[in-house]
Amino acid sequence: MAKKIPEINASSTADIAFLLLIFFLVTTTMNVDSGMFRRLPPFQPDNTEAPKIAKRNILQLLVNRYNDVLLDGEEIDVKMVKPRTIEFLLNANDDPTLPEKTEKEINLLGVVEISKGIVSLRNDVGTSYETYIAVQDQLAMAFNEVRDMKAMSRFGKKYLNLTGEQQEAIKNWVPMQISEAEPKKVKGK
Repeated sequence: MAKKIPEINASSTADIAFLLLIFFLVTTTMNVDSGMFRRLPPFQPDNTEAPKIAKRNILQLLVNRYNDVLLDGEEIDVKMVKPRTIEFLLNANDDPTLPEKTEKEINLLGVVEISKGIVSLRNDVGTSYETYIAVQDQLAMAFNEVRDMKAMSRFGKKYLNLTGEQQEAIKNWVPMQISEAEPKKVKGK
């Protein structure tokens, strides 16, 4: 007669596994996806003609597949995007090679000069995501710094410390005008 092999009592194993699952779900932190908040332009029919923009009003920023950043055809370090964009937007000395300004009346501000400058950004299809985000960050920091400058000059506070109405006025004074073209093969190297 064969001996019976004793069985292991596994009735509580499912309960333990369930408790471990709950423990790890509660104690684990998840990385939150980050992104960029941009308002898309309104839909334009295909037959809409592109507006004519003077060359001096466009800051051309290209990023090639080797992650080289070219600003108006000149290769620069990513960290130079912010100061060069600020210089472009402000055009403090009314340089004829930098953007024109137009006068506009804005609620809370009165008549102010607004830059007609537009940043045109184009990436190569092979551009790394890290470089793309680094360039976007530099552009966002440039616009935010200019908004801070304008807010300090008018309201004596940084942009984020203003009321909603004041922030809207500053946004109208310094609109974030970034034209981002569809990625394609960009020449370089």
